[in-house]
Amino acid sequence: MPRNLTDERRDLVTAIGEFCRRECGTKQQRDKLTDDGREKHSQDLYAKMAGLGWLGIAIPEAYGGSGLGMADLCLFLEETSYWRAPISGFATTMVAAAAYEKFATEDQKRVVLDGVVRGRVEAISMSEPGAGSDVAALTCRADRNDGGYLINGQKTWCSNAHLADHILLIARTSREGSRHEGLTQFMVPTDTEGLEVSGIDTMGGREVNDLYFTDCFLPDSAVVGTPGQAWGQLMTGLNLERMILAATSFGLARRAFDDTVDYVRQREQFGRPIGSFQALRHRLADLATELECTRLLLDDVSATLDADPDTVLAREASMAKLKATEVAKHATLEGMQMMGGYGYATEYGMESLHRTSIVSTVYGGTSEIQRDIIGKTYGL
Repeated sequence: MPRNLTDERRDLVTAIGEFCRRECGTKQQRDKLTDDGREKHSQDLYAKMAGLGWLGIAIPEAYGGSGLGMADLCLFLEETSYWRAPISGFATTMVAAAAYEKFATEDQKRVVLDGVVRGRVEAISMSEPGAGSDVAALTCRADRNDGGYLINGQKTWCSNAHLADHILLIARTSREGSRHEGLTQFMVPTDTEGLEVSGIDTMGGREVNDLYFTDCFLPDSAVVGTPGQAWGQLMTGLNLERMILAATSFGLARRAFDDTVDYVRQREQFGRPIGSFQALRHRLADLATELECTRLLLDDVSATLDADPDTVLAREASMAKLKATEVAKHATLEGMQMMGGYGYATEYGMESLHRTSIVSTVYGGTSEIQRDIIGKTYGL
């Protein structure tokens, strides 16, 4: 548990831990909630969390939320990730919700933000087959048509679109100006005619989707924010997205470390616990130090953002995402190595943690992109 927590935050962390231990603390419970691990999100568990008020932790009080800040949100994400709670829909929901909170009309906010608090899932779609790290290369078109727009094109890697009430779509409404201009955000109900959601099979289970838009009509009221200005709107949300991914990965890294320590304390070879051998003890000492450094970085960035929510911390948020996801990948790989053959057995769960950690260094901006961003902040 992080140090120097207020009583309220300590109570929150304790409550989350007790709930997750009771509801999804064993592999058998999680398998039952997720169709033997094939699904990443349990709506039943999600609804219970909504009933406890946790899903609205960072939603303004005007829309039924708690109105808390980044530090509280990160604690919730870290703790639910540590307990492996299958609520993958929450991360994308919070990224989308933040965009609606900043740029949407009041009617749009009422629909989306109220729904988030009640346990509804939201999604956001940027990537395309030819536009991944280079988001500005997207070509999905939104052409003016009879009081609205016709959407045509393909999106890909859209997390949780199959669960969502709406997709926050970024499409090209104009090719005038620079490649970063002419992009617009749209609120797309997932039951809109002309939209097809098709799941992509991955080693992590069902989470991401292809989206196909064929003459999909959206009224003018579906525009979120200022037409043609989506790029600038997206940039304001990067702090949140990167911190969400960092906190989730940090919780996973903690879990991998604790599971590894428990194993090496109990597993005996050559007449003693394998954790007593210097080769493993030193590696765990290094990993514990990396985890503590990651914790301090996340705590510092989240506190800075709470002090000034409008500040853009391009360097620090990228550092947090880079560090936490790479530490998670390292921690799970070390766990698999130290557990030997048991690290590959689904019964012990380390292989599942490792599969999850790998993709964390890819989505939300790859580690290479994060390093590039950090380097540019130094004028390089």
